[in-house]
Amino acid sequence: MNFIEKFQSVVILIAVGVGLFLGQYSIFEKNAETFILPFLLFMLYGLFLTIPLQNLKAALKNVKFLGTSTVLNFVWTPMLAWGLGAIFLSDHPALWLGFILFLVTPCTDWYLIFTSIARGNMSLSTSVLPVNLILQVMLLPAYLFIFAGTMETVGLSTIIESVIFVLFVPFLLANITRYLFNKKKAFLEKKLIPFFSLSQIVFLCLAIVAMFASQGYYLINNLEVIFLILIPLLLFFIINFFVAQTVGKVFKFSYEDTVSLNMTTIARNSPVALAIVVTAFPDQPLIALALIIGPLIELPVLAIVSQSLLRIRKLVK
Repeated sequence: MNFIEKFQSVVILIAVGVGLFLGQYSIFEKNAETFILPFLLFMLYGLFLTIPLQNLKAALKNVKFLGTSTVLNFVWTPMLAWGLGAIFLSDHPALWLGFILFLVTPCTDWYLIFTSIARGNMSLSTSVLPVNLILQVMLLPAYLFIFAGTMETVGLSTIIESVIFVLFVPFLLANITRYLFNKKKAFLEKKLIPFFSLSQIVFLCLAIVAMFASQGYYLINNLEVIFLILIPLLLFFIINFFVAQTVGKVFKFSYEDTVSLNMTTIARNSPVALAIVVTAFPDQPLIALALIIGPLIELPVLAIVSQSLLRIRKLVK
């Protein structure tokens, strides 16, 4: 866990501040938008490159855990996100959509850090990563169409174009890269993958700076959305914590497996949805803002959850 990963929420917050500051100057505000998508594409390429699909075999062997995790992440979670949004954000459809898109994509990276802290089953958590990645790439367009269609926010053609360009292109390029360097695994695993693994947060922060700079004047006058989204987000994390704990007991999972289930159910993957939002909704910054605020709240929550699970472990023993 490098320095940037340890202070990821602080680094993201600094990127938001830098973007808001630059956005007050017209030269940055007018030109920043052109840099958002390239930075996000580099970040997604790195994300897809660092997750080997060969782990699919390992995930498929543990049918009970995989099935439980899949139902919680891709059936239960979208319904919970929609319900909480309907209660708290129905008067703010753009924010509601961003809230939903943030919550329907399970995390594929930093949740492993908190799984390790809480002494969870790391091999099991790692094995479900490619499953979560593939399913969210496949299902995110459906979620976007269903929820955005319900809110009459964007057309189907725009969604299809955005998904193909933003998700499938970097996903395809990442797997082509793995294929081309198949005979040079040392270079791939010791040079290329570590570089993109460490640089993901850098590209994400650059995209955030550009995004906030492009909408700086607008967003500086709408910071109240942080308070609008705070309560439903906290409720989502709290509800899913108890749901995962309950499901773990019902299926008689070990402590380690329950920790893995907790983390994969609570941790979210905002960069994937963020890339689509920037492409499909360039004129609705509040949608993107929800996806940026989410991790700022999520990371401290994951730290608290990991410590809470360790205390539960002591009580059980």
